[in-house]
Amino acid sequence: MMIRKALTPADIERCIPAILALRPHLSPEQIVPQVQLQQQEGFHLAFVDDEGTVPAAISYRIMNLLYSGKTLYIDDLSTLPEARGKGYANALLDFVIDEARTLGCTCVTLDSGHAPARYDAHRLYLKKRFNIVSHHFRLDL
Repeated sequence: MMIRKALTPADIERCIPAILALRPHLSPEQIVPQVQLQQQEGFHLAFVDDEGTVPAAISYRIMNLLYSGKTLYIDDLSTLPEARGKGYANALLDFVIDEARTLGCTCVTLDSGHAPARYDAHRLYLKKRFNIVSHHFRLDL
């Protein structure tokens, strides 16, 4: 198992099934152009390459915020349903935490939904010593 950054359209395409596992509202055709657009804004996509398959992916960005300073924000962490429980998400979190330390970030943050389907992810975040520090509010326009 190796963790790689998705730097090419072909790399991004390999991540589509893992991305769709968390974001089923997207169409596969939307993902490559959307990721490329976001990469222009500092977005990063990394993935597990396990003998040619991509069972999990993580996306993140570096931001400078008044409340937290230099912050690595995790947009998405997704594992294919059949690959869950095999340590892929844990490895991806370790990868971005190391990246945050290397880049001099003061913290790593993420948002996660409240649905029971997310409880396994919450257990992983708590095991990794993430703390629940706020509610995330949204106004759809």
